[in-house]
Amino acid sequence: MALSFNPMITSQSQKPSCFALPSMATLSSPKFFMASTLRSGSKEVENLKKPLHVQITHSLPPRRIEMFKSLEDWAEKNILTLLKPVEKCWQPLDFLPDPASDDFDDEQFKELRKRAKEIPDDCFVVLVGNMITEEALPTYQSFLNSLDGTRDETCSSLTSWASWTRAWTAEENRHGDLLTKYLYLSGRVDIRQIEKTIQYLIRFGNDFRTENNPYLGFIYTSFQERATFITHGNTARLAKEHGDINLAQICGIIASDEKCHEKAYTMIVEKLFEIDPDGTMVAFADMMRKTIDMPGQFMYDGQDDNLFDHFSLVAQRLGVYTTKDYADILDFLIEQWKVKKLIGLSAEGRKAQDYVCQLAPRIRRTADRAQERAKKAPKVPFSWIFNREV
Repeated sequence: MALSFNPMITSQSQKPSCFALPSMATLSSPKFFMASTLRSGSKEVENLKKPLHVQITHSLPPRRIEMFKSLEDWAEKNILTLLKPVEKCWQPLDFLPDPASDDFDDEQFKELRKRAKEIPDDCFVVLVGNMITEEALPTYQSFLNSLDGTRDETCSSLTSWASWTRAWTAEENRHGDLLTKYLYLSGRVDIRQIEKTIQYLIRFGNDFRTENNPYLGFIYTSFQERATFITHGNTARLAKEHGDINLAQICGIIASDEKCHEKAYTMIVEKLFEIDPDGTMVAFADMMRKTIDMPGQFMYDGQDDNLFDHFSLVAQRLGVYTTKDYADILDFLIEQWKVKKLIGLSAEGRKAQDYVCQLAPRIRRTADRAQERAKKAPKVPFSWIFNREV
């Protein structure tokens, strides 16, 4: 997106994204801008994204890097066991018309399109946004391989952390494949515009602000997997309400995967709280002060400079992912990691604990305003659906 992105700062021309922490004057936030608007007629820009904040790298001390290496056996016994063998995993074709079947053209294909016609445009906007986020998987694997102490050093390393990253990526890869093929067959969307958006998003990358630090990285992924579980689950609910049971199954099976991945990442952070409660507590507060920015925040389709914000407003309005969900996820993680029960923390750790435990109610107080803003937002054209307004 060729815009200033700051969920804490609003102007008349740009509203804060509903996918980020709501405006609070006392909280800090990332600020970004992308050089040029990249509009038609302009030439390609070399510096596509320039972070306005200082990027911190390799913040994890060597002794904690060694700690992650010492957890290899634990990860093998507790994290890798959550993975399914490939032969027992679902594949996209399990939920789509089989092009090799005799009735592909006459029955299966026509039936899919018939059901898809009943889905409103705003639901398709959310579905496309979800798919584009899933298709930026190369960025997410690069992110995991940026973390000190857990990265895949050779692209085929046999360490437990590296094995998890590759297997997680392989499982996630099916999500974008399945949604892309469904959308292509539906005939309801402009596939070329969607493909451009995916290319832009992967090219822009994302600044997760995790400092090559697996403490921050795994807190981020714990939150993010929970968010995608909720998003795909709510999209499944909408599909079912509009009579497309097949699409509901598609979104539901993806949500199920996200739930499994959420379990893995929350278990990792739970282990970190067990062996280093103070350092993990400080990292949790640090990540929440930065806010958990959604990985699709730099969406751009070659036309709409505020594409992610517009997509987020639709998701908020439909109840697919809301400010309330953000607060609920934070509460869920606090409960999962027993943050309120932590004792023996340092002064810095207690301060971090107080901040995190008081944050969700503050966010929740803004939820009604965010929902009202989404309802009142003017309709905008989306190139993904042939510039129809939503």
